[in-house]
Amino acid sequence: MFMLRNVTKYLFGDTSKESIVEISQGQLYLVRPLSPKGYSELIFRDAAATIRRTGQEYQYQLVIQRAYEEGEDELLAEEDGEEGAADNLSTDKDEKTFLLDQGLHFRSEIREGGEAVFAWRDLSGDPGDLFEFVCDSSVQAGEVGTFELVAIKCQYERKFRRPQESATEKDLQQFNFTDQSIPSASAATSPTAEAIDFPPPKPKAVEESLVKQTKKDMSSRPSKAKSSDKEVVPTAAPPSAAVPDATSILSKERCELHLFDFPSGSFMLQDPSVVATVTEIGKWQYWLHISGDDREWLGQPVVADINPVFNFEYLSFIFNHYTDDGSAYSWLLRFKDVETEERFQEGLMQALWEQLNEIKWTKTTDDDRQYVLDAFQDLTMEDAENAAKEAEEEEQEVEEVEDERQQAEQYDSDESADDVVVKPEDGDVNSQLAVGYKHDRSFVIRGSKIGVFKHTPNNNLEFSTNISKVETPGGKLFSPKKVMLHAEDTDMILQSEANPNSLYRMDLEYGKVVDEWKVHDDIQVKNFAPEKKFSQMTGEKTFLGMSHNALYRIDPRLSGNKMVESDLKQYTSKNAFSTAATTEKGYIAVASEKGDIRMFDKLGLRAKSQLPALGDPITGLDVSADGRWVLATCRTYLLLIDALQKDGKNEGKLGFEKAFAKDSKPQPRRLTLQPSHVAQFQYETKAALAFTPARFNTGVDDKETSIITATGPFIVTWNVKKVLDGKRDPYTIKRYEEEVKADDFKYGSDKNVIVALPNEVNMVAKRSFKKPTRESIMATPRASGRVSRLRKSDVVNSPY
Repeated sequence: MFMLRNVTKYLFGDTSKESIVEISQGQLYLVRPLSPKGYSELIFRDAAATIRRTGQEYQYQLVIQRAYEEGEDELLAEEDGEEGAADNLSTDKDEKTFLLDQGLHFRSEIREGGEAVFAWRDLSGDPGDLFEFVCDSSVQAGEVGTFELVAIKCQYERKFRRPQESATEKDLQQFNFTDQSIPSASAATSPTAEAIDFPPPKPKAVEESLVKQTKKDMSSRPSKAKSSDKEVVPTAAPPSAAVPDATSILSKERCELHLFDFPSGSFMLQDPSVVATVTEIGKWQYWLHISGDDREWLGQPVVADINPVFNFEYLSFIFNHYTDDGSAYSWLLRFKDVETEERFQEGLMQALWEQLNEIKWTKTTDDDRQYVLDAFQDLTMEDAENAAKEAEEEEQEVEEVEDERQQAEQYDSDESADDVVVKPEDGDVNSQLAVGYKHDRSFVIRGSKIGVFKHTPNNNLEFSTNISKVETPGGKLFSPKKVMLHAEDTDMILQSEANPNSLYRMDLEYGKVVDEWKVHDDIQVKNFAPEKKFSQMTGEKTFLGMSHNALYRIDPRLSGNKMVESDLKQYTSKNAFSTAATTEKGYIAVASEKGDIRMFDKLGLRAKSQLPALGDPITGLDVSADGRWVLATCRTYLLLIDALQKDGKNEGKLGFEKAFAKDSKPQPRRLTLQPSHVAQFQYETKAALAFTPARFNTGVDDKETSIITATGPFIVTWNVKKVLDGKRDPYTIKRYEEEVKADDFKYGSDKNVIVALPNEVNMVAKRSFKKPTRESIMATPRASGRVSRLRKSDVVNSPY
């Protein structure tokens, strides 16, 4: 049996990491119960608490670091001037550090209402002064216990100057100050929703006592006060589906079962002892079955939509479950130890991979299997520290009032100054978006029409004109299947689904199709891409095309067919190519419906590298300008792949330039939404996840700092720095009333996003995106069909 690599590195085990444990959200107070200076002072409104190593053995620091919202640091600089900005952004203003010593009397408390608080002495203050870190409501009780336990062990190492592994329960008890009360930091408290406790793996006796105390505190607190007399009904488990006959068992383990409760926004224990079984039930068909002593809990096929997430730190596996009526639920299994979870993971991943690829797991190489498994781990990217040195440039512009934003609306040629209602009657909706690089224009495809929008200096969209009929040179009306701006944004390349062997060139100055380019008599055009990443800013005439099994160059200047035969690379097998992207130097990444990715340094030759398929079709592909990062879009997740080789004879080379060694393929980073967020998304929309092609922010001199995509009415943006640093929930969201049809960053910035809804086009500030919470997911968005007045000069003859 294939042995999984042990991916768990316990909290103290990975000495290469400066940070040991972190509480990502909370507030820091200085409390002076006996001082005339004032009872309580809020130091950091939004902060993170971290325990870090120092440069000295057995010495650790408690670090409280201020967290800025999007643009807050730059706004402070604008308000205070250069001197004020330097002061506001200084280390002392942004970070407070404390040597973890027994003299701090570090302890935690879970108060009535569920508020978790850490407290420690202010050794430089007056007698009785305390620092208090009040955890955000999203912080789970298990995280609090783990953080305090790490702090205790750090103090043990400092006092006895020996590793914490040698500590006995009696040794650690001398650092337990839970008998000392913690005064309230402020009159206002923020009660949290009840959450399950996640004790750290392999607990010792003292850890068990902490966990038991936490559970006691959590269970004894009063219910949260209700704002209405209506009783909140917890989410109930749906009936289990009938279990089909199994032909073989891939995995069978005992564990705890928890269900995500939508009203409270937390996981609730359903059964302390269940058996989770993964079985084969037919040819390339697999089943996940969970049963307890008293009832059948769950049965469902093993498919990509389960959105599996393994967390070895908390010995948990979270996944989604869908009933026949389309309802979504999020479940959590908690295992007794790492070995049990690894056995279960191997069986589940084997089932999922075989179902997607229809190839036996054992027929793949060890390296390819490890590549697949790595994609489902909670990994920190190698070289993340160096990659993160370029701090993300924060928002500089003050967000415009939303009502002032220009919106796409239906215009009537007979209108004067009467009101215009945004509800089309032509049956078409916006479907594609092309953002200009050379000129500040965006183009929105709507059936056989194209709307043109100008980007204003204050980051709004202003309707410019519309192209009311997209026709072939012969006068046949068509709706473009795909479009691409070309030749300094003066041309647009279009494809008609009715003519897969040809492409069309539209002259945007005249707003009409002027050329039909026959590419090849037998080889079709499935997709096309620019010659280089920024070719549309130049006069470059050639570009790339692909069929299901061929990659080639298209040169419109050729007479007859436009394919450059010498640059054709055709495969005999059915590779099912789906999409491609290029770098600034012209390196080419090609993805397929099978899920693999090929990397070329030039056309006409074999790929330098090929990355294995996870099994899901890749629907979108982007590459950073320097070729370091490859971003692939699948229906329910994204893949971020580091193409830089770190060791071996090709160290320092990209996978585009030299092949990866067989045993050193890159570790893919699988970007997913948390299963509980997925369940809430689908609870709200009654629709499955389906990401639009994800893109980096783009600019010749700009670093890729953000990723944008959408699913249903939600736009999602990932912060690349947070992804590389392994931060929890490195994404923010914005919800609309209608489905997002297309989205992309404004060229040259990651601050503004252009969004095409079915009947609107907006430019929104990225700072308006919110952290994914129950409230932001459920938030009722502004109605898209608002009424406004237009000047006579704005009136045209098409709904945009």
